[in-house]
Amino acid sequence: MKLLVPPQTGSLAGQTASRNRFGQYMRTRAIPVNPNSTAQGLVRARLAANSTAWRDLTSAQRAGWSGLGISMVRTDPLGQTYSLQGNQAYNSVNNNRVMTGLATVSDAPALTTPDALLTATITLTAIAFSIAYTVTPLPASTYLAAYASPQRSAGRSFEGDFRLMKVSAAAAASPLAILTEYTAKFGVPVVGNRIFLSLVVVSAGFESGPLITSAVVA
Repeated sequence: MKLLVPPQTGSLAGQTASRNRFGQYMRTRAIPVNPNSTAQGLVRARLAANSTAWRDLTSAQRAGWSGLGISMVRTDPLGQTYSLQGNQAYNSVNNNRVMTGLATVSDAPALTTPDALLTATITLTAIAFSIAYTVTPLPASTYLAAYASPQRSAGRSFEGDFRLMKVSAAAAASPLAILTEYTAKFGVPVVGNRIFLSLVVVSAGFESGPLITSAVVA
């Protein structure tokens, strides 16, 4: 139900407030699905390990991460910007480092912002799913993280559910093939369905802005 009310997000009792490109709306609150999948378990274990490690840092180290967090700006569901707290910055950087196969760091690194992909061309059939990208190869010590959506109707134009499919090798050359990983998670791509992709460049634990694209299974 669309509403003309002040911008808001979150749940209260049985209602959830959110927004889309048409404006503010309310819906019945849905109970989150908890499949306890292997991937979900890995993420939870990683967050638990980082939370424990954060408590073991020195005051000076935590202050360094707090300083870094001020420079790490994010945008919330209402389009408002905010900076990360120290523990959030620590988790963000070290989660990305673990995802790309790097060791975690205790001291806050200097802020870097990797360049996003310039282009991405998708080849998508029931037997092929690959992403040709530029620039190629990626810069040294830089990785491409490919996130994909479940299969959707071809008429859909917006997606908010992206799951990590694959992380490339460092400085990898185009293309990146993800058919095996996608099929294992969402099944064989079905002709006529649309799949959305969010492509993020990662370097030293920092992420570029995402390149969002989609393709219809041919």
